[in-house]
Amino acid sequence: MTQGGIKLGKIIAVVSGKGGTGKTSFTANVGLALAALGCHTLCLDCDITLRNLDLALGLSDRALMDFSDVVFGRCSLEKAAVSHPDLPGLSLLTAPMSFTPQLTQWQVQELLDAARKRYDYIMIDSPAGLGPGFQLASCGADRALVVSTNDASSLRDAQRTVAELDRLEQIHLVMNRIQPKLLRQLRTTIDDAMDAAGLPLIGVVPEDPRVILSANQGRPLILGGRQGAANACLNIAKRIQGLRVPIMRIR
Repeated sequence: MTQGGIKLGKIIAVVSGKGGTGKTSFTANVGLALAALGCHTLCLDCDITLRNLDLALGLSDRALMDFSDVVFGRCSLEKAAVSHPDLPGLSLLTAPMSFTPQLTQWQVQELLDAARKRYDYIMIDSPAGLGPGFQLASCGADRALVVSTNDASSLRDAQRTVAELDRLEQIHLVMNRIQPKLLRQLRTTIDDAMDAAGLPLIGVVPEDPRVILSANQGRPLILGGRQGAANACLNIAKRIQGLRVPIMRIR
């Protein structure tokens, strides 16, 4: 996508129908993986009042301004977006701590239009569910990644989420926090999950204790070794770029 000869970045809404899917950690780690691959990436937290993307990225002490400061002209995007010290290609723009009734989809769209001109990818961490925050987060997206676990309620909510994103041409499923032993006990497969959600799959991320450990230590998962969830997120980042990478097999 270009505008006046300028290549514009792609906006990806990361959504889930319910909490507990690991959506925020996934957004952080795929954003970090894109940055590690040389892409100028902005992680935008749109989970107003319940923001946690700064913690997942280890940037809670640095994120002083939020996206409402940019929207209402109190600060420029350049000053509000915080660069990651370990991966300078990754920046964070966090969410307000309280909901602002005056905030409109048009204002968020303007913010995203400005971000497109500065970044290759904008990864939006949407609030769980389908409330007003979800509408704000998804209003300017080019594509969506629907994050789900393998339990039946998560997959049903993923299907409901898809119905709210019907204007988008590209919607993919991410199966997150997958435990092979549990899959065997349930006698189910990833293909069954795809059928339940009614979406094509972009990646499978295994349950990995290093995700929590890296977030608590404030160190990017991708820099701690490329296995488990780190490798899965790296592969998904490559697929987002359009590269052909085999889906990780969960055994």
